[in-house]
Amino acid sequence: MNSSNPLAFLQPEGWAPAIGYANGVLADGPIIFTGGLVGWNAQQEWEHEDMVSQFHQTLLNIVAVLDVAGAKPEHIVRLTWYITDKAEYHANLRGFGAAYREVIGRHYPAMAVVQVAGLMEDAARIEIEATAVLPRT
Repeated sequence: MNSSNPLAFLQPEGWAPAIGYANGVLADGPIIFTGGLVGWNAQQEWEHEDMVSQFHQTLLNIVAVLDVAGAKPEHIVRLTWYITDKAEYHANLRGFGAAYREVIGRHYPAMAVVQVAGLMEDAARIEIEATAVLPRT
């Protein structure tokens, strides 16, 4: 990022290129916005069908994108979750909590969870957008 281009797009090394979206954007501020990330691996392959396992992988993906900008989970200021099944979400709250604490720790930013009719990737059970702010140095 430089003064003539205040945005940098974040692409973790080894990931297949995103098509039609950015995995993350670093904006002057310094604020980081991720795209809507899902629970596939770095090669855009599905390893899990259930929502909790996809959630765990989605959080790992968020952390990988933030890492490209030098950010850590504690720099996250907002998460917006899009889920396909509210009943499945409520039935697995303990699993969501354990996965969250394992990846993010005990850092709890502003969050919203929204049930949607479907996601762009048919196999996706959850999609999450993250916003992070780096401390000024």
